[in-house]
Amino acid sequence: MVGMSLVVWWPAFTVGVWGEIFYTQILALWAASTAAFVFVLVERRPVGVRLLRAFLLLLPTALIILMFVINDEEEDIFILLIDVAALLAVLIGLPFTLWVLVRIVWPDFAHEMSAGTKWLITVVVLGVAVVAFVLGLLHPYFLNCEDFTIAGNLPPDGCTPMPEE
Repeated sequence: MVGMSLVVWWPAFTVGVWGEIFYTQILALWAASTAAFVFVLVERRPVGVRLLRAFLLLLPTALIILMFVINDEEEDIFILLIDVAALLAVLIGLPFTLWVLVRIVWPDFAHEMSAGTKWLITVVVLGVAVVAFVLGLLHPYFLNCEDFTIAGNLPPDGCTPMPEE
């Protein structure tokens, strides 16, 4: 639960602050999903189940491929559809990749844990993501522009300048 919360907070916060998921987060998702993809292909399960899971784990790879194809200067319905597909790849790929990685690292998660405990973990992780997103939206109230600069990030629009002494 703690590890999953650590994974989801930063992407949720960046969407709240800057309105987008950074490329580093997309590439981290791609790396994790690719490793999980290889694991799923060699695990001992029926082929149909493995292929469906493997296909879903390839969604971040599809997003990376789309990033090569998309020309940011064009504005038409095709580009909009590609952007929607990219967003879906992240929205489906991130939770599914987390789920598969949890099952790999913690195989007893699905079998030796009550449904209530699974729901509790899910609600806590989703809660952290939602709170991180809201904190990102509210950044001007508790962070200033210097906080972003010191952390190596571009100060977002609407950030609060540091008070002069």
